[in-house]
Amino acid sequence: MTATDTPTTPIPRAAGALPLLGHAVPLLRDPLGFLRSLPQVGDLVAVRLGSHPAIVVCDPELLHQVLVNDRIFDKGGPIYDRVSEFLGNNVSSCPHAEHRQQRRLLQPAFRPELMAGYARTMAVQIDEVIGTWYEDQVIDVLHETTRIASRALIATLFGSGPDPAAMDQATSDIATLVASTYRRTLQPDWLNALPTPANTRHRRASRRLHATIAGYVAEQRSRGDTGRMLSMLLEARDGEGDGQGMSDAQCIDQVMTFFFAGTETTAVTLAWALHLIATHPELEYKVREEASGVLSAGGTGLDQLPVTRAVVIEALRLYPPIWLSMRRTTAGTTLAGHRIPAGTTVVFSPYLIHHRPDLHPDPERFDPGRWNGPAQPAARHAFVPFGGGARKCIGDQFALTQAVLALSTIVEGRHLEHPDLAAFRTPKPRTTFQPTGLRLRVTSPPARPGTSGQAPSAQQRE
Repeated sequence: MTATDTPTTPIPRAAGALPLLGHAVPLLRDPLGFLRSLPQVGDLVAVRLGSHPAIVVCDPELLHQVLVNDRIFDKGGPIYDRVSEFLGNNVSSCPHAEHRQQRRLLQPAFRPELMAGYARTMAVQIDEVIGTWYEDQVIDVLHETTRIASRALIATLFGSGPDPAAMDQATSDIATLVASTYRRTLQPDWLNALPTPANTRHRRASRRLHATIAGYVAEQRSRGDTGRMLSMLLEARDGEGDGQGMSDAQCIDQVMTFFFAGTETTAVTLAWALHLIATHPELEYKVREEASGVLSAGGTGLDQLPVTRAVVIEALRLYPPIWLSMRRTTAGTTLAGHRIPAGTTVVFSPYLIHHRPDLHPDPERFDPGRWNGPAQPAARHAFVPFGGGARKCIGDQFALTQAVLALSTIVEGRHLEHPDLAAFRTPKPRTTFQPTGLRLRVTSPPARPGTSGQAPSAQQRE
């Protein structure tokens, strides 16, 4: 890409934009259908997010160019503007100029050799939550997976310090912020500023969550090194830069994003995986067999649970939690021969890329087996649930470990079934792609695989 390339044709525009609202209506009414329609328009498609003009990248190779060139395609856009209001300046949202230093300070807490210890901490919390389930109980799946994800993250970050009631409130505040951020992205700024009940709830949740995290960062600072993840963050120094560590304010921002990403996205992924397992009894049996052999021997590694890992990966393909993301150009450039001015919002959707039939054959079909062999050349850059390039999620292995371990543990000891599969419909995604309304009945594991028919495709359930 160079600034001197000359465009040959204008970027095609998506149909259906309205004055002032842009494409907000289809993005609210049927966001998944709208996204699936865009590759037919072009590899790059011009849209409007409310009053904000933007370009959607529909081709995986073009998206790869965007993700690896993070100096030009920097973090930004309406989603990041709204998220940064409550998460602050952190490794996920900071500008390119600050990202390398922030990532260096965080990297020691995510070293591969630490994952086994983190997994042992996670396992205790997973067992405690599952232990509260009883025979024939119908559980709110997302609520329970959020309990698992939040408790595991809290134990890994803080140890036994935080008050459970306060952390339950923090989890509730995250849910409030997640529920409102997508709407605030599409609304005009003047509407977000009004003292409406929804805006008031959003602001209160943000202030309360920030105060909770600030209190625990201060407590950890006073306790000193405890070997937990937060103490590693507080003790980290930038050996390649100025030799300084993070201030309390900087650490608060990092922990805020850990809570948002580490709780919400892991809980959503695990919930979808449980839904998919519940509709595929033969696969449930394979996961249970694998778990029985590995967990009883103390195994927790991703490489030891390949069947379960493939289920989680396929759930991430079908239902990526971060289904819509953005960048903002810092200078004029070109992409696919089109001139892209500085300050342009560039949108990409893992959901869109994951559901292209030319990249993932029969894309609506749940098929963990597609991840058993080598990736097809056409799909080389076509799996992006954690982003890519230098800005790829720093906690991707942490999140995968937690989701795989939780799924394996649950399936080993419990059988979850839909009390009424026909009643569940894939909900519209908002800030994240949540399976809201998903409920499953808890029973004892069957002695052998079930014999029910094939589950409907993801497309049929929408």
